[in-house]
Amino acid sequence: MTDNQNLLAEQRRSLILDEVRRRGGVRVNELTRKLNVSDMTVRRDLDALARQGVVEKVHGGAVPVVEASTHEPGFEAKSGLELRAKEEIARAAVAMVTPGTAIALAGGTTAYALAQQLVDVTELTVVTNSVRVADVLHTAQRPAPGAAPGSARPRGATVVLTGGVRTPSDTLVGPVADTAIRTLHFDVLFIGVHGISVEAGLSTPNLAEAETNRHFVRAARRVVVVADHTKWGTVGLSSFARLAEVDTLVTDAGLSAAAREEIEEHLPGGLVVAGGTAPEE
Repeated sequence: MTDNQNLLAEQRRSLILDEVRRRGGVRVNELTRKLNVSDMTVRRDLDALARQGVVEKVHGGAVPVVEASTHEPGFEAKSGLELRAKEEIARAAVAMVTPGTAIALAGGTTAYALAQQLVDVTELTVVTNSVRVADVLHTAQRPAPGAAPGSARPRGATVVLTGGVRTPSDTLVGPVADTAIRTLHFDVLFIGVHGISVEAGLSTPNLAEAETNRHFVRAARRVVVVADHTKWGTVGLSSFARLAEVDTLVTDAGLSAAAREEIEEHLPGGLVVAGGTAPEE
């Protein structure tokens, strides 16, 4: 069988993960037919997903790994998931940023994708508790290797890194971060989540991160959640905001029609679907 060259590996693995989670398990031969790829390709994809800790390989296929509400994957493990969705979400979110404003980016891989889009927005003040986000914005202002002196990006962002204790997801939390955030005010907060639901609101498995996120939400005039479709219905150990405190949810086209209806009911006019239209169900 000839591999379907129209699908990048990351897209194919995202489709496989969605299928595993939706059905509670799949067989290799089912995936080869569905994706029109070889048996060997599917097995390589399942190996990659198993290394990321999101599926468990079983004889002839794979089943989902059910994460405990206290489990917090590291940045590298999360960065390989839903890459296309995160890029689409970041492109939609950056359109909400006005040059010259003060914004906050809470840590996480979707915020990291957004930071890469923000490098072309001028005269921003960006407060973040993400080492990765700060690195992206600082690096963008340096001259390219071999460039003439003084050729750094003009009017780049002023970056404020909160300080604090680093989590597995490279986010800085704790009393130092909380104190820094309490003294500030942001036009817009962009925040990723471990989980989001009607009942639990926004949640994370890290208690200290939940407290820091509460301060971010209180300090923002507008709260924009950036989260791919896999986060809907997931509940972490600690909630840090109610859904009613969210102004806008930016997600991707993988979100089911039923979920969209539920979100629109509780967040009227606040749902932005990046990269596509509603799926038919």
